[in-house]
Amino acid sequence: MASGANGSSGDTVLVTGGLGYIGSHACVALAEAGRRFVIVDNLANSSPRVLDRLQRIVGWRPDFVEADIGDGARMARVLREHRVGAVMHFAGSKAVGESVALPLDYYRNNVAGTLALLEAMRAQAVRRLIFSSSATVYAADNAMPLREDAALGASNPYGRSKLFVEHMLRDLQAAEPEWAIACLRYFNPVGAHPSALIGESPRGIPNNLVPYIAQVAVGRRERLSVFGGDYGTADGTGVRDYVHVLDVAEGHVAALRHLERAPGWVAVNLGTGQGVSVLEILREYERASGIPIPFQVVQRRPGDIAQCWAEVARARDLFAWRARRDLGEMCADSWRWQQANPDGYG
Repeated sequence: MASGANGSSGDTVLVTGGLGYIGSHACVALAEAGRRFVIVDNLANSSPRVLDRLQRIVGWRPDFVEADIGDGARMARVLREHRVGAVMHFAGSKAVGESVALPLDYYRNNVAGTLALLEAMRAQAVRRLIFSSSATVYAADNAMPLREDAALGASNPYGRSKLFVEHMLRDLQAAEPEWAIACLRYFNPVGAHPSALIGESPRGIPNNLVPYIAQVAVGRRERLSVFGGDYGTADGTGVRDYVHVLDVAEGHVAALRHLERAPGWVAVNLGTGQGVSVLEILREYERASGIPIPFQVVQRRPGDIAQCWAEVARARDLFAWRARRDLGEMCADSWRWQQANPDGYG
């Protein structure tokens, strides 16, 4: 076991996709909470360099297994050999546009991969799971803020893959009540660890707003395209709920504590409960970086909605969790990461 990690037999947390953006920050949060963990990642959308960075942050080298969650026999062996008692499941493909072009890849990885992981967990009597879900599982016509009991209805293969897994997990827990499962529906995680050692490192053209703005600020992109300037919002641009990735990571540790007290199935939003427009976040990034961000307003993208933000009372009531970091800190940490790592993990 990794030196410096605390805990006794059976309390190790398996972090699937633990070298990815959110998973790596969750590893830091686990270490800060004194939790033992082991990382599984197939490196399809992450870098082995993250392991060295994590070692520098937490002070000891985390255990790492290069493997795919779809390999059930391998997962069972990892669960057994590392005496795993709970799983944080981040290993999933996550780009909406890519999912439309490659739907079978998304269903294979996100749905079939999770099924293989669950079967391995059941075989090893590991029945505590925190699933990385998404606000994309909500139907487009809900009133704001989005409550966890709002209508569900994803509009693309990525969102449907998350929703299918949520249904699968709910059915499993109903059939086998000893399972303790939390589906955490993220809104828009942004930012980076303040050390600038780990952060978001998208491959190719970023799909999300903040990493695209960061790449414009650092000179990798010419300008930002703002999709739609005629929405019924204060400045005409789309409004979303942005939440610091460290707050999201700490939400997983809070969820783990909850599941250790209370078996069951629960879906919980992780967001700030506040909407921020595209232009508002652009201006805040300019303040953080001291660099003007050129942009142009272009046509809306099909399927985009005007505004979306979370109701966060359930996270507060069940997990005693709330987002603590504001938009300024999100942008400052993102910019610090981008300046120190202009090509990401390279």
